Amino acid sequence: MDTITSMVAEKPVVIFSKSTCCMSHTIKTLISSYGANPTVYELDEMTNGQAIERTLVQELSCEPSVPAVFIGQQFVGGADKVMSLQVRNQLVPMLIRSNAIWVWNRT
Repeated sequence: MDTITSMVAEKPVVIFSKSTCCMSHTIKTLISSYGANPTVYELDEMTNGQAIERTLVQELSCEPSVPAVFIGQQFVGGADKVMSLQVRNQLVPMLIRSNAIWVWNRT
């Protein structure tokens, strides 16, 4: 867990992803569409990616393991949780509170 904690420290938005996962791509696109610049870790391209993935599943009960989204250093959840926040208009306020975005104008 220490590895994950250090990877998300001082970063407004972190997404643990796999380059071949369509849901990871969708969540990265959604968050980026608001002007956020998430830190993305592609687990399938990292030498310690399998160990990080195991930690996400075992310590955080993140199932499926990706995407795993942290906003403001707090574990939010996977694609279903992020989409739920989006539908309830709670995603943008979280991004603002974490300083991932400053102002968002609906146009």
